Amino acid sequence: MTIDQSFYIGYISKTRGLKGEVQLFFEFEEYESLNIDVVFVEVNKKLVPYFVDTIKFQKNSTAYVTFEDVDHIDKAQVLVRKKLYLSNDKMPERDPDDFRYTDLIGFLVIDENHGELGQITDIQEFPQQFVASVNMDGKELMFPLSDDLILGIDGEEEIIEVELPEGLVDLYKE
Repeated sequence: MTIDQSFYIGYISKTRGLKGEVQLFFEFEEYESLNIDVVFVEVNKKLVPYFVDTIKFQKNSTAYVTFEDVDHIDKAQVLVRKKLYLSNDKMPERDPDDFRYTDLIGFLVIDENHGELGQITDIQEFPQQFVASVNMDGKELMFPLSDDLILGIDGEEEIIEVELPEGLVDLYKE
């Protein structure tokens, strides 16, 4: 199994107890829908399979897991902070109409007043809103993804049209 044949789901955040149980932290949105019977742990840039014995999902994007052959805290400790992957055939199917803000990464941002600003490089989720980051001439321009600011989204051309508040773009140009 290579990283190209798999997708990233999260990492092992810590051990729990003395019998080898670990806590997984999921960075995959729909982690509860994943079929997790074997995970691939990245060790020295290679993926090593670990077979799941038990898994208990929690509400806070975590799960408690025991792996076969990991029956002591010392065996589990070496796995902490390691990235986890699943094979591509376990990727859940998404409804084509299920559009998320994170799908905007790579879209070209065109402002009503300033024209092309650049491509969205990252989307961050904050408690109140999502914030897009755009690489604008080497500087990181950030703006909220608010219905008030978005004029239109063209999924085919991968363009998002916005009207950012007056002065926001000028702050980043200075």
